Amino acid sequence: MKTPKRIEPLIEDGLVDEVLRPLMSGKEAAVYVVRCGKELRCAKVYKEANKRSFRQAAEYQEGRKVRNSRDARAMAKGSKFGRKETEDAWQNAEVAALFRLAGAGVRVPKPYDFLDGVLLMEMVSDEYGDAAPRLNDVTLEPDQAREYHAFLIQQIVLMLCTGLVHGDLSEFNVLLSPDGPVIIDLPQAVDAAGNNHAFSMLERDVGNMASYFGRFAPELKKTRFAKEMWAYYQAGTLSPATVLTGEFADPDDVADVNSVLREIEAAQRDEARRQAAKAADDAPPNKAEEPPPPWMQ
Repeated sequence: MKTPKRIEPLIEDGLVDEVLRPLMSGKEAAVYVVRCGKELRCAKVYKEANKRSFRQAAEYQEGRKVRNSRDARAMAKGSKFGRKETEDAWQNAEVAALFRLAGAGVRVPKPYDFLDGVLLMEMVSDEYGDAAPRLNDVTLEPDQAREYHAFLIQQIVLMLCTGLVHGDLSEFNVLLSPDGPVIIDLPQAVDAAGNNHAFSMLERDVGNMASYFGRFAPELKKTRFAKEMWAYYQAGTLSPATVLTGEFADPDDVADVNSVLREIEAAQRDEARRQAAKAADDAPPNKAEEPPPPWMQ
């Protein structure tokens, strides 16, 4: 096939020998199968901002590091330079996340190189050497669903231990290889400690997994892994070896604000009555009730 213009620099640099076929086109990128020597790999070509359907919402950008204050100001103003910096930061986020997670043992495609908006990475294959299917395209037995769900919960824990939350995890961005699930599509990954929306994104990711696998094993829909692992994370005790149960009891001592206010008001009324009674006791007798002086009797 004709080589896409964006992949030409990789061929010129000897990183890619040949583009074989398009693999898929998603909301933020198009992916091609390429040959690198004797290996098949994937080249992910990021789309320009005006051609993407996935919006870079502010909640995903929060907490991401910017090279310097000049870049931050340009990105905030939305100038031409700022838009380019925003694009670079968006693309670099996935590259950085892939290297970070692969190094921590998370099942993600192995990244090889990144050049001019093209990410060269491992091709996740099925048992026949073709592209592995997405979870959304397979039907599972209940025991398989439980096994894969447990595996992905462990992967989410590993990600959180590295300080990252996927932010857009669902059955559409998990591939099923012969060795099990592989998590893909990470440009929206967020910093767990630096993003105020991190927990809500984690809860959504975990909820999506429970909802999908719950189609085949309904009891999984009742699990509460997100709150459980987040409690360990906040306490600084979450580790890859942490044993989770999927159960989480909300604290029983959460204050009922209205009842507290009612108690305060009642105490204030009681105090007001006590003060009034004390004032009445301390007041001098009413002159009208005093006995007349002797000379008037």
